[in-house]
Amino acid sequence: MNSKAKRARYTQGMAAVAATLGLSEQALYNWVKADREGKLSGAGNKPVSPEQMELARLRAEVSRLKMKRDILKKAAAYFARDSIAAGREIIAPFVQLVRSP
Repeated sequence: MNSKAKRARYTQGMAAVAATLGLSEQALYNWVKADREGKLSGAGNKPVSPEQMELARLRAEVSRLKMKRDILKKAAAYFARDSIAAGREIIAPFVQLVRSP
């Protein structure tokens, strides 16, 4: 089977699979590359309990949520800076008007 036919069997791209697994696309690419080169040792025949799977899923979710939180913090700071500057433009003339005799 040629490589084009092999690729046609897959239903999702690397980005979609990485997102599903909670990994970066680069990490998934590195694992696939290591597997192709025979350098991926893997977990072997060690069974993974449902608790371990849930823990891994929750850790990935925590990581994603922290990243989203950090992005929102930066966005809030950015927009707050703009609104503070706009507020000064409105308030400064009012304060001068009130202070003038």
